[in-house]
Amino acid sequence: MSFTKHYVLAAGGTGGHMIPAYALAKELVQRGHRVALITDERGEKIPGMVDDGQVHVLPAGRITKDPRGWLAGARAILKGRMMAMQLYDAFEPSAVVGFGGYPAFPALLAANRKNIPTIIHEQNAVLGRVNRLAARSVNAIATSYPDILKLKPKYEEKVHLVGNPVREEVIALREEPYPPLTEEGIFRVLVTGGSQGATILSDVVPDGLALLPMHLRRRLQVTQQCREQDIERVREKYAEHDIPAELATYLPDLPQRLGWAHLVIGRAGASTIAELTTAGRPAILIPLPIATDDHQTQNVREMVAAGGARSIAQPQFTAKELAKQMQKMALGPEALQNAARFARKCGRPDAVSDLADLVESIGTSPLSKTLKVKEEQSSIIPNPRPALAKETTQ
Repeated sequence: MSFTKHYVLAAGGTGGHMIPAYALAKELVQRGHRVALITDERGEKIPGMVDDGQVHVLPAGRITKDPRGWLAGARAILKGRMMAMQLYDAFEPSAVVGFGGYPAFPALLAANRKNIPTIIHEQNAVLGRVNRLAARSVNAIATSYPDILKLKPKYEEKVHLVGNPVREEVIALREEPYPPLTEEGIFRVLVTGGSQGATILSDVVPDGLALLPMHLRRRLQVTQQCREQDIERVREKYAEHDIPAELATYLPDLPQRLGWAHLVIGRAGASTIAELTTAGRPAILIPLPIATDDHQTQNVREMVAAGGARSIAQPQFTAKELAKQMQKMALGPEALQNAARFARKCGRPDAVSDLADLVESIGTSPLSKTLKVKEEQSSIIPNPRPALAKETTQ
């Protein structure tokens, strides 16, 4: 006999935090549970929440290095905690799961005050600021990499390696073979710089591809995501180099394009790494140098060590260096195919299932949390937001 429990997920308003939160929400709902999401206004605008899930936008103050903002930040955190406690009184969650980002902090504080079990999930190879603050009091720490920096040794007994949840369409790619690549066949390159593209890729990649030996360059077929302000000049560059290229500011069918790509060039965000390793696609990755705690440089370590990717620091990312690294990776069809296999070995396709198992094991006894739907719960939080549309693509 199964029992329905209630769970609250809390995530900051970036795709890196929201995508795994949405994936867990979907998995928990499929298991018969009810889910509510706490986020900020940015997170509310990112599609993907289950149809019948509640979405609540709560204040989320930041405590920065500037003392002038401390008072306002503290007030917002306390207000968010109070509103989260009101939500918990109505929703009665069995556990609260934080995915990082400042909106998760008041939710976790409220759970501690209410003695509700808590879990944090870290997507990156460096424990984020909010997760560092919460690590002492949570029941479990779910990680995406075997080695996590800025995690105090005394908390290691709480750690569970589950991986970073990805979309079902990407998991499906794991069952498909690496696309055939012969010495005369089309060489498909996918260039993506995260949710908003990356100007550095627009500056470097077209010229780097143009430096490849003719036997590689004449076979190229490029798909590249560009910022809107960059797209026309990038189109002109590819035309000048006589390289076929499809450019767009947004790629709604990214999983499909990842499926037929022979090589990916992009940033080293947690979601990107998770998708590459789940699908098994080799990559040349350029970590974002301004990422907090330089976490993108750490994210790529495992994949590079396994032989599935090469990493180029942004100051060294030139057209000449890109061409050199591409030639090393693509000396022959088997070289890229081997790199794809090495990348796949780093994948953790069961991440969402393993995370849901952990959440269910931490939550309180199902006998004490059977389904309880309160008609008045929407009035507890001022101006509750409706559930977002079902996920299409991110």
